[in-house]
Formats: sequence, C-alpha cells, structure tokens
Amino acid sequence: MGVLNVTSDSFSDGGLYLDYEAALRRGREMLAEGADIVDVGGESTRPGAGAVPADEELRRVVPVVEALADEVRVSIDTTKASVAHAALSCGATLLNDVSASLASVAAEYGAGFVAMHRKGMPAEMQLDPHYDDVVGEVRDFLAERADEAKAAGVTELYIDPGIGFGKTVRNNLQLLGALPELVATGVPVLVGTSRKSFIGHLGAGGSADGRVGDIAPLGADERLAGSLASAVWAMACGVAVVRVHDVAATVQALRLIRDTAA
Repeated sequence: MGVLNVTSDSFSDGGLYLDYEAALRRGREMLAEGADIVDVGGESTRPGAGAVPADEELRRVVPVVEALADEVRVSIDTTKASVAHAALSCGATLLNDVSASLASVAAEYGAGFVAMHRKGMPAEMQLDPHYDDVVGEVRDFLAERADEAKAAGVTELYIDPGIGFGKTVRNNLQLLGALPELVATGVPVLVGTSRKSFIGHLGAGGSADGRVGDIAPLGADERLAGSLASAVWAMACGVAVVRVHDVAATVQALRLIRDTAA
C-alpha cells in the first residue's frame, strides 16, 4: 500500500502532492514501482495535527481518487463518513479508517475495511500515552472492532495495531514483536511504520525506553533503513499489507522475503 497524502502538513510528504497533477503523477509512479494499493488521504493524522473541514478534505481527495481508480486499487484514508461515502462512490474500494468507526459505510459499498487502533486524537495522542498491557489492550480492541465490522457486513477486513498512534517507542516495539500474535487471530493484519518518528528516534541513538523528542531524531527522509527493516519484519511475521512511502525500495526488499519463502 503506497501512501499518497494530498495534504499540506503530513509529517513526511506534506505539501508535495497537494496539487492535483502532482498527486496523479505520484500515484502512477507508485503503481509503476509495484504498489498494489494507493492510499489517498486528505487530512493528516500525524501527532499534533489539526482537523481539516470536510469540504476541504473532499476537495482534495475526490478528484484524485476518481482519476486513479481506473488504473490502480485505491484506498481512502479518512475518519469522516461524508468523505468515505464520496470516495467509495467514485471508485475507491478500500476504507482505511484510523478511528475504526466506519465499518457500516464500507459494508454499504461492498468495500474492504481497515480498522486501526488509536489512543487519543492526533492533537494530544503522543503527549503521555500509557498502557498496562499494550499488546493485550490493542489485540482486544481490534478483536472487538473486527467483530463489529463483520456484523455490519464487511467481508474484506484488516486490522492495524496503529504504530505511532498514541504509543511510546517501547510500545511500538512491543507491538512489532507481537505481530505473530495478531496474525494468529486469523484477521489479515496491516502495518504502517514507514518513516515514523520512533524510527528516527532509534536511528539517532535514542533509547527504546526514552520518549520521542528527548533527542534530535533523524529526519523523515533519513528513515528508509528502519522503515525497510520494519516492513521486512512485518511481512516475515505474516502480515497481509504494509503501508509505505518508499514503494520501490520496499517492493525490492519484500521480493527477497517472497523468494526465500518460495
């Protein structure tokens, strides 16, 4: 799954693809690089991000979804029912919902649905996240949402542990280590670690028990090695989908996993 942020403030590529033609070029480039899905989003969910009005989000994503849907499978990354309805009406076939609340919308269109775990809202979710048992709490939450989605009529379902969404560095590592446990639930797992801040923190020498921001992390464009390592780990654990910015490099790395397994 290639990331296409049609936004001004996403942490890695904010502003790069806000222009319609630039977004189409990038979507087609990711398809050529080997993406199976292009995930179009018009509102940043990075830590500290503010909300985008629905009419602005619609203006950003609908033309891009409509144009790309004839060429590649398109996912819409949104938490707004109105945006989900519009995108699914014009060609998107997968709803990637970080709020895990829109299963009924996906079912209405016969679309796939990604239910993600998030603790808190983007504006404050990274201020002081706390869990007694992060793996157990995330697993149980996703099991509940999976049951709800199935009851709503969703037939293509994925669960996402929400790396970086209300999680400490240690929490993220614990969830990555527990991927086999999530895969064992039988519900296909999607993982998105690409270029995230915990990779920049660890890559700069930060402690796994430290907080992102305690040291100057590697910049988003310096996190390819860690992104690839986590994507390869996830696929080796049996996840169904990895959500990435660097499609060509990730496809090359994952072919090694595929060919080794063969």
